[in-house]
Amino acid sequence: MGKLYLSQLTLSHFRSHKRAVVECGARPLAIFGPNGAGKTNLIEAVSLLSPGRGLRRASAEDMTRRPEALGWKLTAILHSLHQVHEIEVWSEGGNARQVRIDGKAAPQTALGRIARVLWLIPAMDRLWIEGAEGRRRFLDRMTLSFLPDHAEHALSYDKAMRERNRLLKDMVREPSWYAALERRMAEAGAAIHAGRLEALKSIAEAQEQAQTAFPAATLSLECDMPADADGLQAALADNRTRDLAAGRTLIGPHRAELFGVYAAKGIPAKDCSTGEQKALLVSLILANARALAKDFGAPPLLLLDEVAAHLDANRQAALYDEICSLGAQAWMTGTGAEMFAALGDRTQVLEVTEEAGESRVAVAR
Repeated sequence: MGKLYLSQLTLSHFRSHKRAVVECGARPLAIFGPNGAGKTNLIEAVSLLSPGRGLRRASAEDMTRRPEALGWKLTAILHSLHQVHEIEVWSEGGNARQVRIDGKAAPQTALGRIARVLWLIPAMDRLWIEGAEGRRRFLDRMTLSFLPDHAEHALSYDKAMRERNRLLKDMVREPSWYAALERRMAEAGAAIHAGRLEALKSIAEAQEQAQTAFPAATLSLECDMPADADGLQAALADNRTRDLAAGRTLIGPHRAELFGVYAAKGIPAKDCSTGEQKALLVSLILANARALAKDFGAPPLLLLDEVAAHLDANRQAALYDEICSLGAQAWMTGTGAEMFAALGDRTQVLEVTEEAGESRVAVAR
């Protein structure tokens, strides 16, 4: 099996880091330091080496270091399936981020073809008990990890739907204004739905084939829409009167709902304890990683922010064992180095501190 890892990451004027350089091997990285020192900023930078808005879903302007507000830049050396790529990601003046791969300008979606990045952050702990939008986003990140084109389908669908919704709010009734938009929505929407189902199938297979200390989750997708493009186009046309009354589109993949069940107990994830919900999330991220190792040819980069803080000692050790067995380069954060003691010499340890408002990264071991 191939490898996917970063050997160097440089941050310039990114968040709390005026300048930081991390040089590492393919082993997992244990990153510790006090709250607010800049640990999450470091792994957020790694998340921007994949399509999308990163693990915080922040704007490019919000990522720039204050008070300078000069813009920011990330450079990385990525080892991917026996090839080495130099990646540059930057933003100037708060403008949308730009990407260069091996010296050539590239769209964000191109990042998804050379790298796979998964993350689990504390904000996701309420995934099962909050709104459906967060669960759709979680599913779409999974889908994107398998199918880089998923991002383009989502962008196409969202753009066409916004235009259709404007017509609906303006009470435009002429069918000819809708036909082309609904065709674009139908083609992209059918691709989105098919991609989501394919991802769920891959996750289910990865869970069935694994022996793990974490509980398996049974995932299901509910979406009241025809699965094929022609059927969805007809449904959108038939639904215009209802949509006009609502002022928005009421059918399509943007209305889908993801449900999770603690498989061994048959309990909906939303009714599980906080600890069980966290264990289910860890299980799904690991299943996603195992499926990607098979599909992509190398395990993904894993970004695990404060993940060990919510696991007992046995599950911490089990998580570290699975990461090492998988061969993934995991970037893990915690407040103290002792949280990673079970990793022993299987990891590189970095300490992040803050001095005079500037984050500093140093190799601790």
